[in-house]
Amino acid sequence: MNDELKMSVSPVCVKEGQKYAYVSFTDGERNAEGRIPECTIIKSSGFSGEEIAQLEDYMRRERTQLKKMAAGINVMTSFLRGDDSE
Repeated sequence: MNDELKMSVSPVCVKEGQKYAYVSFTDGERNAEGRIPECTIIKSSGFSGEEIAQLEDYMRRERTQLKKMAAGINVMTSFLRGDDSE
């Protein structure tokens, strides 16, 4: 993978009582979107199968930290501040 890989995490979402968050990875033209706590890539464009497996491994290893990041996002504060990062 390229050293320029960027990651962002969504706020926690709740659907039918289940909590989850999305983790996005971008590297130039390539992008992938994963979902935690399942730690699976649900959409990908440009990443190889091996790279997708590496991203899923990363999400599993860092699941606790990723969940904390998602839980710490205040959507309204970010919106009012004008943040475009998640």
